[in-house]
Amino acid sequence: MTSLLTRVKSKMAVFAHRKARGMLDGEYASVFRGHSLDFDDLRAYVPGDDVRDIDWKATARHGSPLIKRHVAARRQTVLLVADTGRNMAAEARDGEAKKDIALMALGVMGYLAHRHGDVVGLVCGDADGTRATPAKAGEAHLERVLRTIDSATGLDSGPSRIEAQLEHVARTVKGRFLIFVVADELAAGPELEQLLRRLRAQHEILWLTIRDAVLAGDGCAGEAFSVADSGTLLGHLASSTAVTEAYVRAAGERDSGRQDMFRRAGITEGHVTGSSKVITELFALLERHRHAA
Repeated sequence: MTSLLTRVKSKMAVFAHRKARGMLDGEYASVFRGHSLDFDDLRAYVPGDDVRDIDWKATARHGSPLIKRHVAARRQTVLLVADTGRNMAAEARDGEAKKDIALMALGVMGYLAHRHGDVVGLVCGDADGTRATPAKAGEAHLERVLRTIDSATGLDSGPSRIEAQLEHVARTVKGRFLIFVVADELAAGPELEQLLRRLRAQHEILWLTIRDAVLAGDGCAGEAFSVADSGTLLGHLASSTAVTEAYVRAAGERDSGRQDMFRRAGITEGHVTGSSKVITELFALLERHRHAA
């Protein structure tokens, strides 16, 4: 049986050349910059440095801008939070199973953590239950984490409800973690927003949404069904202009509501439609999070 982590590393090599992977490494390292760091030394300011790192007293004495450099005081903990409900067994926009895209994204983030000497934990599940794996280091541990996600996700899983996994994190996790959530598209709500605000007050949070497939068109009558409730999706309805327009309008309103909720909660969200987009979107997600911080 092929290692899931080996697949992730192979796809990283295919979808991102060495320079891009180096940039991704740099963006990952920047996420914790300013948190749990010890002062190291000073160096001259260069364009592009964060002005918040300028040591103004040393600058005044020296006569030119000086930047404070830091070293990590300890390992950081990356907590992968994964939706393994049956919604993740559905197809995403590019035609892949959402589970496969999630495994790629979670594997890349976990592997970045491993490369930087950080430890990785997991919280996953559905509406019927939540499973947690303590944070550890090493590729063997990361492989077990990915296999846990892979085996837990299927059409026989419970309904997707990422709120249950987030509630578990809020109840049980102490300290300050980098939380990376990969989930299905979800709708905003006041209770969810309150939970996200509570988590964001304690942790760094990155969120990756896997986009739904578009509404099926002609020729699918009797063949397609909703993984959420096993209901048949009638192809002739999808060919109706009115139905298609209503679907697009409702999806847009849901997306807008979710994006507004994340913005108010101070959480950076990215979207991905297929595994070939994961590297690019993770880089953009980390970069946006760094600038937002």
